[in-house]
Parts: sequence; structure tokens; C-alpha cells
Amino acid sequence: MGLKFRLSTLSFLEFFIWGAWLISLGSYAGNTLHFDGVQIGSFFATMGVASIFMPALLGVVADKWIPAQKLLGVCHIVGAGLLVWASTQGDYVGLYSLMFLYVIVYMPTIALHNSVMFGILEQNGKDVVKDFSPVRVWGTIGFIVAMWVVDLTGFKYNETQFLFAAAASVVLGLYSFSLPNQPVNRGGEKKTLVDALGLSAFTLFRKKEMAVFFIFAMLLGAALQITNGFGDLFLTSFAADPQYAASFGVKHSVVLLSISQIAETAFILTIPFFLKRFGIKTVMLMSMFAWVIRFGLFGLGNPGDGLWMLVVSMVVYGMAFDFFNISGSLFVNQSVDGRIRSSAQGLFMLMSNGLGAVMGSYGAGAVVKSYTVDGQTDWTIVWMIFAAYALVIGVGFLLLFRYRHDPAKGIERAGD
Repeated sequence: MGLKFRLSTLSFLEFFIWGAWLISLGSYAGNTLHFDGVQIGSFFATMGVASIFMPALLGVVADKWIPAQKLLGVCHIVGAGLLVWASTQGDYVGLYSLMFLYVIVYMPTIALHNSVMFGILEQNGKDVVKDFSPVRVWGTIGFIVAMWVVDLTGFKYNETQFLFAAAASVVLGLYSFSLPNQPVNRGGEKKTLVDALGLSAFTLFRKKEMAVFFIFAMLLGAALQITNGFGDLFLTSFAADPQYAASFGVKHSVVLLSISQIAETAFILTIPFFLKRFGIKTVMLMSMFAWVIRFGLFGLGNPGDGLWMLVVSMVVYGMAFDFFNISGSLFVNQSVDGRIRSSAQGLFMLMSNGLGAVMGSYGAGAVVKSYTVDGQTDWTIVWMIFAAYALVIGVGFLLLFRYRHDPAKGIERAGD
């Protein structure tokens, strides 16, 4: 099999697993299990809590002791078992506990996936910036396929979504062991205490611009889980209104939401151009203001005559997500020494999908609960609050992130 096919398969399966439950979990927890906003938010906060320490910790393990592709395989096989167990839980404490254990082993795989992809591309003499996006786009396609299957089969309403994800986890776990070996850096050279403890990536905070970048990655990361946690619940809430109850957006809400991931496939392919032409600051600003539009259109739209606003919001999500998540990962990869690549990717995950996700999940849950009375949520106000938050972040980043881009250098290191 060719290199592109192998890496595309890796990316497809990695995000297929996530797409099988991430978007539908909020609706399942709210509509089927009848959990409240804070409880629903807590499920998505588990990803943030796990990302605070696990990606960085396993990144160190991959850098120093266990090849990244093998560690990736072990995480997915263990994760499959936890998903099967989670499918047997119907109460809040039981399901929350199992999902928390699951995300502890799943969230690090995103950073490990990136590290393995970058490493294999470099081993084969490829241009990481140019060649990463065309294979990474298959991850988004995998996410979309999983969402459609979960929606069209009705898995989104029950625990079968977990079993579906578990089956894919076993396949990816076994597949990971067949990937090219990623060397570790045990080394015999004299090391500082920071190196010995595997905390080298945190020294990136010594660089002012890298510190600012990671802080805003955390703040923007809070936006990532908001529509993941409450997007489907928001759309299905229109079922209470007779004029929308039979609409496509209500009956097949996950398919409608999948337009967001379809848009990702297009925006991912534009990343090399935008990064090389405009630089990381402009690309990140595009992402931040795209989030403002995303939330604002959610607040104004509906599945009837306002469907076009929901569709545009989904399209804008492609830019909002990719120009932050994928571009940020590439930027970090170019800004660090190869010896701490996995650790640095783990740190990026810690800030964006860790601390940021915890803030976003619990904050969003509290906002939703505050504007919910007798089971009815004022979604317009909720989404406008989120839009205002994204706007403040964008203005702050514009003023505080000092970064001069030279198009002739492509993605230069921070501080160059």
C-alpha cells in the first residue's frame, strides 16, 4: 500500500471513532437520559480534563520510551473495552465515570496521531506543510461518515453509538501496530532536570509569542466544545414547535450538523496556501471571527425559513475549526525542536482541548442551564453570549499576538 493511502486510513479511523459519538452524545444524554445542561456539559468537560495531563504525559512517553505508533494502538484497544462497558450504563454517575476513563485514553491519541503522521512524512522526505493536509482531510471524511451512519441508523438515540465506536477502535488499534516505527529519544547525553522529567515542551512558555499563542489557544479551545455539546440538542429542541417538528433539520439533525465537517474537508486543503501567504496570526484571526459568525447565525436561525442561516453557520465552522486546530498543530510542529515534537503537540492539546475545553464545557453548560426554564431554553440569548465571547477573544488576539510573517519563509518559527 502507498504512503498516502496508509496515512489517509490512519486519519480516517482516528476521527471516525470520535464522530461516532461526539456530536450525538449531547442529544442522547439530554433527550433519552434526561440529563440537565450542566450534566451534559460535564461529559464534554471530561475531554478537557483528560487533555490537561494525558496528551502531554503520553507525548513524553512516546518521545522517550514507547514508539508513538505502538502507544497509539494500545490506547485505542483499551478505549474499545471502555466504550463497550459505557454502553451498559444508563445513570449519570455510571456513564460519566466510564466516559471519563475512555477520554483519558482517547484524547492523547489525537496528538499521537499528529506526531505519527508528521514523523512518517518526514521519514519519507515529504513537505509536512504541503503533504499533511491532503491526508488529514480523510480524518474529517471519517468523522462525517460516522455521523451519517449514527444518524440514519438511529444510533444517536441510544447506547449503540458506543458499540459502533468500539468496533472501529479495535480496528485502528490493530492497524497502528503495522505503521512504520517512530524512533524514541532515550539518548545518553547529559540532561537537565526539566529534560529528565519530560517537561521540555513547557519551556516554550519562555518565548513571549509562544506563551501568548498557547494562552489564546486555551481561550479559543473553549469554543470548540460548545456546539459539540449543545448543537444537536439545540436543533432537536425545535421538535416542540409543530411548524418545525417534521423538518429535515430536526429529524436528521446530525446530518445537518455534518455540513460543518464537510466544510472542513474544503478548508483543510486551503491551509497550506493561507499559512504560507498570510501567516499564523491572520489565519487564527480568521478562525476567531468565524466563530463569532458561527454562533451568531445559530442564534438567529431555525429549521424552517431560517434554515439557510444554519447551513451558512455549518459552512463557516469549517474555517473556525480548521484554521485553529489544524493550523495551530502545524505551527507548533514548525516552532519546536524535533526531539520534543510529541510533547509539544501534547501541550497544544492540553491548552486547547484541555484547559480550554473544561472552561467551555462547564461555562456553556452553566449558560444553557441559566436560560432554561421548565425545560425550555432561550437558545437565541445563549448563542449570542457565545458569539460575544468569541468576539472578545478575536480582538484580544489581534492586539496582543505580535508576529511578523514573511511569505518567503512559509511558516517560520515563532520569534523569527
